[in-house]
Amino acid sequence: MDDADLAASLDLDVALRAIGATADVDDVDGLRRELIGKKSRVAAVKVGIKNLPNDAKPVVGAAVKEFTTAVSDALDSRRSEIEREALAKRGPAVDFTLGTHGRRRGHLHLITQTQRELEDVFVALGYQVAEGPEVEDDWHNFEALNFPPGHPARAMQDTFYVQLGEPEQVVLRTHTSPVQIRVMETQPPPIFSIMPGRVYRNEAPSPRNSSVFHQIEGLAIDRGITFGDLAGTMQAFTTAYFGEGVRSRLLPSYFPFTEPSAEYGVSCPFCDGGGCRVCSHTGWIELGGAGMVDPNVLVNVGIDPEEFSGFAFGFGIERMPMIKYGVQPIKTFFDDDIRFLEQY
Repeated sequence: MDDADLAASLDLDVALRAIGATADVDDVDGLRRELIGKKSRVAAVKVGIKNLPNDAKPVVGAAVKEFTTAVSDALDSRRSEIEREALAKRGPAVDFTLGTHGRRRGHLHLITQTQRELEDVFVALGYQVAEGPEVEDDWHNFEALNFPPGHPARAMQDTFYVQLGEPEQVVLRTHTSPVQIRVMETQPPPIFSIMPGRVYRNEAPSPRNSSVFHQIEGLAIDRGITFGDLAGTMQAFTTAYFGEGVRSRLLPSYFPFTEPSAEYGVSCPFCDGGGCRVCSHTGWIELGGAGMVDPNVLVNVGIDPEEFSGFAFGFGIERMPMIKYGVQPIKTFFDDDIRFLEQY
């Protein structure tokens, strides 16, 4: 099925007419599952995006996002309308309560909100969301990623070891990269996946560092993928998340599992690159790392580097709201202070 067929299969007018014809909240909830649930046509289209040509993926991804948003809003509106009509038929309400517990309805934590926003952007670009265990073995967390025992690069990530099995063989994952290894071990190319989740490092607390934080990483493996594809993907993400006018850049760097490697940064959205307090007057904000997947990593998971190539990228999820809202220090996200949480 090509991109035109995929986009056409999401008929918004038909969906809106079906929503308008619902009679009760059960009908609305059933239609929600049918239209945008895990087994819906939308879910099938998302899976099909990865098989499209690279230039078609953003088009279909945008159509999926537009359809999902419009249908979700229409379902919410119809549900509220039905509930109001039901209340009106009951007559005036009578308050029998003697008091109230004073609790207000909660909402998603700011980190969860940010993670879902990032997932939506990459799903629209044709990526799937993958998850893995937070307690990992040394092979998936280090060795498969080109960190052999004794490699000095292991010192880049101070590790929490778990007392299971052989000494220093079970760890709290230091990044979500082990999920990349697990995906490549179980899924043949092409692979277009993102890996969000919580990670752990034995670091001294500071305004920007915490022993517990969240990352989102991405992986693309296919025939003919180049560094240019990585650069284009990072710019597409930058535009989708930060808005038009914000530019991305990739500067030379080093990571054991990518070659060549790069630091990913964006032009400061607050000063348009002119220099301000947020960007330390440089005009740029560094967000994370990226690079072409090292051939040794592909060999470790049974993928032929002569036939396939790919890129990977990753950055901290907390970094986004820290920049956007000026949140400092990073431990503020984990303090459970209701005065902070209720602002978002």
